[in-house]
Amino acid sequence: MAGKISATTESEATADFASNPVPLTARMPRGPLTMAWWGVCSAMFYLVVAGTLAHAYGARNALIGIILSVAAYGVINGVLSRYAIRTGLSVALFSRSLFGTVGAAIATVIFFATAVYYAIFEGSVMAVALNATAPAISYPVAAFIVVVYSVVLIFGSVQNWLDKLNGVLLPLYLIGLVVAVALTVSEYGYSNAWLDVGPDGGAPASGWWDCFVAFMGVWILMMYTFDYARFGRPQDATYHARFNFGIPFYVVTFLLNGIVGIFLATTIKIEGAVSEVSVVLALLKLMGIAGLAFVWVTQTRINTANFYLGTVNLEALIEQLTGLRAGKIVCGILIGLIVYSLMLADVFSYLLLALAYQGIFVVGWVGIALVHIAITRKGLAIADTDAMVSTSLPAWNVRGVTAWFGSTIMGIILLNGGSTFSSFSAPATFLVSMAAYWLLAGSSLRTASTATAA
Repeated sequence: MAGKISATTESEATADFASNPVPLTARMPRGPLTMAWWGVCSAMFYLVVAGTLAHAYGARNALIGIILSVAAYGVINGVLSRYAIRTGLSVALFSRSLFGTVGAAIATVIFFATAVYYAIFEGSVMAVALNATAPAISYPVAAFIVVVYSVVLIFGSVQNWLDKLNGVLLPLYLIGLVVAVALTVSEYGYSNAWLDVGPDGGAPASGWWDCFVAFMGVWILMMYTFDYARFGRPQDATYHARFNFGIPFYVVTFLLNGIVGIFLATTIKIEGAVSEVSVVLALLKLMGIAGLAFVWVTQTRINTANFYLGTVNLEALIEQLTGLRAGKIVCGILIGLIVYSLMLADVFSYLLLALAYQGIFVVGWVGIALVHIAITRKGLAIADTDAMVSTSLPAWNVRGVTAWFGSTIMGIILLNGGSTFSSFSAPATFLVSMAAYWLLAGSSLRTASTATAA
């Protein structure tokens, strides 16, 4: 891994390496990669989920669950980011060693589909805001505008466009948060009552656990981390693990947004249940055109990641299944068509259900990935990653697939086992996937890792 890194070529500076490891010559300086990644920290979703959990389990329980999530996300993504930086692998390529060439396609499908689903949610928020501010623009037209500009934005690469875009929008997002809180206080006044909000009958004692588990449903961010971190330079690995993809990022993403979300959701007079749409409409009523600008900034930043990762993983999926390289422009347009079609369809209840099931798959993938990294951390260098894109790998890695599907099936059973068991579905899936992969594949991985290191 040591040695001088040569200048980045023009082709590498615009490549997304959907089907190959990112070479050292195409790695990004820490500042630009930070700006590109921190586009993920802004979304109305983060504000709304915190407000919703506060109403369901109590504000203090929600904050405890968020703090525990910040720690868990920071530690796990620190491990994943170091490995991705060391190898240059994407989730699609890394999964080949876990599940085989065909088995890896399942992980790619889940990643691609989840990124698309989030693009639908966040894009719909922007379209609703645009329609509410300018009723002459119908929702279908607003959705079309949002999809078109979102697709156009991701035609630039992580290395030379998304970092600049999100670097400009980051301070605007933070200013928007401050303005939203200030106007809320000006309109409704301030009291500490937002800390005491909770369900009728009082907050349950175990509410903090339910809130922590709820945030496990967003572990898709572990996969997001992997696909962004692979662009990092080896000499910046500690910085990325500790700061960029670590706890400070989640302090902003979950804790800061969560505090603001709970305060806004419990202070602003919102009609009906707390949702992304209800919060957006309340902000538009409170902030006017500035509210539309704030929503545009938050949703554009997060959707650069959603559309980009959906496109790159669709590229990888098509090549995995057909051997053909469709290209970023073609896949970006396909993503746009899929997102627009689903934004117009009444499928949100089904999408939420699908996300709940996919969350179980993702949690299992994370557990297996961590065990694989722990066992092979000394035996895999960047030169060895060629094996993960070769045709010599088996179609199915039976050990990995068994650990993944076995833990996932158990998690789905728990998810459907009523409230007593459902809150343990994600944690149990995570622990069982780790234990199963360690028992089934640990011995062979340790032998291979020792041989490679020697």
